[in-house]
Amino acid sequence: MTTSSAFDVPPDRARRVLCVGAAVMDTLFRVRTLPTGQGKILPYDMLQIAEGMASSAAFAVARLGGNASLWGAVGNDATGERIIADLGNSGIDTSCMLRVDGARSAVSTILVDDQGERLIVPFYDAGLHETVKPVTRKDVSSFDAVLVDVRWPKLALRTLLAAREAGKPGILDGDVAGDGVIEMLAPAASHIVFSQPAAERLAGAAELVKVVGLLKRKFEHAFISVTAGEKGSFWFDDRTGEIVHLTAPKVRAVDTLAAGDIFHGAFALAVAEALPIEERMRVSSIAAALKCKVFGGRTGAPTRAEVGAALRDWDVGVSRSTLLPL
Repeated sequence: MTTSSAFDVPPDRARRVLCVGAAVMDTLFRVRTLPTGQGKILPYDMLQIAEGMASSAAFAVARLGGNASLWGAVGNDATGERIIADLGNSGIDTSCMLRVDGARSAVSTILVDDQGERLIVPFYDAGLHETVKPVTRKDVSSFDAVLVDVRWPKLALRTLLAAREAGKPGILDGDVAGDGVIEMLAPAASHIVFSQPAAERLAGAAELVKVVGLLKRKFEHAFISVTAGEKGSFWFDDRTGEIVHLTAPKVRAVDTLAAGDIFHGAFALAVAEALPIEERMRVSSIAAALKCKVFGGRTGAPTRAEVGAALRDWDVGVSRSTLLPL
């Protein structure tokens, strides 16, 4: 059992994390079971909230005591103004958000069942991300870490390259993306945290220890990790050459929506705070697990105090594997 954590004591100053990517107006419907065919299904709860991969990660940073900034794009429409206002009221700096004339803001309809699983129907206007501003070393020099998702690849790449030039950690949320997107972004990232589906697709394998090894060989320059929900998380230990498996905290999942995004936000803040690698993974895992206990997407992101308390009660399970020749 973990009795103390470096995360218990906030740093001397709040670390600044820049998140780049998706900003979406989500409509969440809570249903008993997900539909299996045509017909009508009646939800018993609903919520409208601005989120998305980078947006939810930024919210996690803010909830955990960091300073979060978001670079994303919305349409020059009422939905876009609502997205920016919602995220700004949640403690995220949205002053550099782009409003795009002639494009519609991203929206999504999501069904969440009583087991916490979800069905997502998103809409992204291709015109949202056509304009890509220059990103310089100076633009990112005030941040302690940068996190990008795969929804705005051209801006993500420019931001990662600028972060590398500035000597800042550049973290890639390696989720499922269009052909060639991860291959384009990964060489510029210092840390890559893959979702299990994206990792398996990219590695062409399903056994997670093997997947981590294959991805490390593919992207030797970066820290490599794979998150696998209730199966826990895996990463390559660059000090020992071993692949480490951290079991997932046991919770009753009410809503898994945004859990991966909360993991990435917590991880980015932990990197910015220079926590030891195993501590980064524990903090991120706990934050994601606590989120799953609450319906409402990113609204379930825990506070720093809640993560610290959960860490003290968590009976941590860690195992190590020596990678065999492939």
